[in-house]
Amino acid sequence: MATVKSVLDRKGPTITAVAPTDTVLEAARRMNERRIGAVVVLDGERLLGIFTERDVLMRVVAQERAPSETLVRDVMTAPVRTIAPNTDLQACEKLVTEHRIRHLPVVEDGRLVGVISAGDLLRNELEARDETIRDLQNYIQS
Repeated sequence: MATVKSVLDRKGPTITAVAPTDTVLEAARRMNERRIGAVVVLDGERLLGIFTERDVLMRVVAQERAPSETLVRDVMTAPVRTIAPNTDLQACEKLVTEHRIRHLPVVEDGRLVGVISAGDLLRNELEARDETIRDLQNYIQS
């Protein structure tokens, strides 16, 4: 059974984070530079929350807050749901679907080790499906 660790091994160790005292503008720029939909909010190594595109829309734009003056800590999602590296991907898919979230920070021994997204889960599912199709085609042809 595929686990979060297998996704992180393929994806790499990159974690994009902001500080709780960063402005929304700074966080949004970092997200745009990296073409990602969320950043984790860290105080040192301690995971405080997550800041997402949805937070920008619901807690900044819709409330007419100034991005250059609003701090991430005031509009981030917290507490944040986390998963362990040994979590199976079906459990992650269930979390994402049931709680309508797109990003899951991965925590091991109290330390953030990565983030997986709904896109990562979908990519894994499609790769598994493609592999099954190839195996079936090879079986039929032999």
